[in-house]
Amino acid sequence: MSMKLGFVGTGALSSAIVTGLKSLPGETTPVVISPRNEAIAAGLAARYRDVRIAADNQAVLDQCDTVMLAVRPQIAREVLKELRFRPDHHVISLIATIPREEIAGLVAPAAQVGKALPMPMIARRQGSTIICPPDPIVATFFGRLGGVIEVEDQSEFDALSVVTATYAGYFRYLDTIHAWVSSQGVPRDKARDYITNIYKALADAPDTAPDENFMHLAQDYATRGGINEQVLREMTERGTFEAFAESLERVHRRITGE
Repeated sequence: MSMKLGFVGTGALSSAIVTGLKSLPGETTPVVISPRNEAIAAGLAARYRDVRIAADNQAVLDQCDTVMLAVRPQIAREVLKELRFRPDHHVISLIATIPREEIAGLVAPAAQVGKALPMPMIARRQGSTIICPPDPIVATFFGRLGGVIEVEDQSEFDALSVVTATYAGYFRYLDTIHAWVSSQGVPRDKARDYITNIYKALADAPDTAPDENFMHLAQDYATRGGINEQVLREMTERGTFEAFAESLERVHRRITGE
């Protein structure tokens, strides 16, 4: 697949995509990255022969046919307003909180504009990237770096995007377990190893029971009168899950601009 790939905005996500891409055997796609975030840009250019740092964002566009927008949403509008896109640019926005229609307006006359939401784990070619609308070129690109889920519908894309707001909370959940176990005198690294191994195995459980929903799995583990049932009941009674669901609702409103 011959493309000249450029990144406007060089943060953790751009870095993860380039790292995943360049871990593929024999991968020689030329990549041009913007100089913003000097440390990340310099690190990528030093590590990979096909990665160059452009003088500025406009130079990224001038040297590329496929452009990924990875600027922070707070500055995206002012950054994009200044840039001159070409009709033949294939633009893929990685900015979750700005609708595709608005991006399309900002990057006109570029005709092909889509959204993608890759995960940081793409650096290890793991996780799935959602893309909207379906696009064979973008699907092939991200398909080589993990899974791809193509969605027709912006509202479906937005709902799936909310999933990505839950990672930090998940790690805080594990940290709460880790802190408690460590407070009981268990060495921190031993506690971390055990928790990591157990949760890796739990992450595979849905694959072993593809017909069961998550609540079924919860009930499989919540033996009547057992300690899993106790924690689930106490967290439910305290409204933990309702509060969590309300956070998801607020994130969704933020993503959709409602």
